[in-house]
Amino acid sequence: MSAPLPPSAGVIGWPVAHSKSPLIHRFWLAKLGIDGDYGRFPVHPDRVADAIRSLPALGLRGVNVTAPHKQAVIAALDRVDPLAAKIGAVNTVVVEGDGLAGYNTDAGGFLEPLRPLLDRPWLFRMARLIGTGGAALAVAHALHAEGFTVVVAGRDLDKARALRAGFAPDDGLIATLDQFRRPLDFAWDDRSGVLDLVVNATTLGMVGQPALGLDFSNVPPGAVVYDIVYAPLETPLLAEARSRGHAVIDGLSMLIGQAALAFERFFGVVPPRQHDAELRARLTS
Repeated sequence: MSAPLPPSAGVIGWPVAHSKSPLIHRFWLAKLGIDGDYGRFPVHPDRVADAIRSLPALGLRGVNVTAPHKQAVIAALDRVDPLAAKIGAVNTVVVEGDGLAGYNTDAGGFLEPLRPLLDRPWLFRMARLIGTGGAALAVAHALHAEGFTVVVAGRDLDKARALRAGFAPDDGLIATLDQFRRPLDFAWDDRSGVLDLVVNATTLGMVGQPALGLDFSNVPPGAVVYDIVYAPLETPLLAEARSRGHAVIDGLSMLIGQAALAFERFFGVVPPRQHDAELRARLTS
């Protein structure tokens, strides 16, 4: 009888060379002394279903899914977790028995660095979410579940409207991206007792992409600015927010948080989060 294969997983996307997920998962595997691996797999959008259905034959425990496949993979799965189905996007596919199951760990990963703020009482919670893709879907549902009023801004109003329709339809809370790039014609009032967030859930600001170009008159005083882009770690959005005195959260926070939830599904053990500082240092070196 042949020896069992070492546990292996990976990430698919198009492109995928920029992904830092292999470094994260390999770091945790090494810390835990597990003889396993995690790789990158570039998958063209026309071959997503073929790639997903081939995971068992390749001996993979599963894959993380990055842009632009988070919605396209759903049709190739045997089962979708209720949260992922509600969100309408899957970023983690796991081989379970004879089938393929889809999960969304983006939502939990996104909320992780916000927990200290979310645990405090607020009179009102308001989020301005920029983006309408798979990551934005997870972020919107996560924020709505935490009691935020969510304004969705995107290039396409129909996509923004469709995103909001998934949790709380309201045409008064959608906007075009251009509206967020123009100065407001009023000054913000007292925001005491309000938790304000501005979230970039697009690829704008990523290496090779133009900057988001947000006009900061759209950002209330004291708002937290959160950019899920992690390459570069200090995006133009975060650099300007920091210079204006806003608290910021970078994309590595969500990346590590969602990876931790996926790692447990792939390898059956909790990752050693006590080494997060060392992991961040490696990811930014």
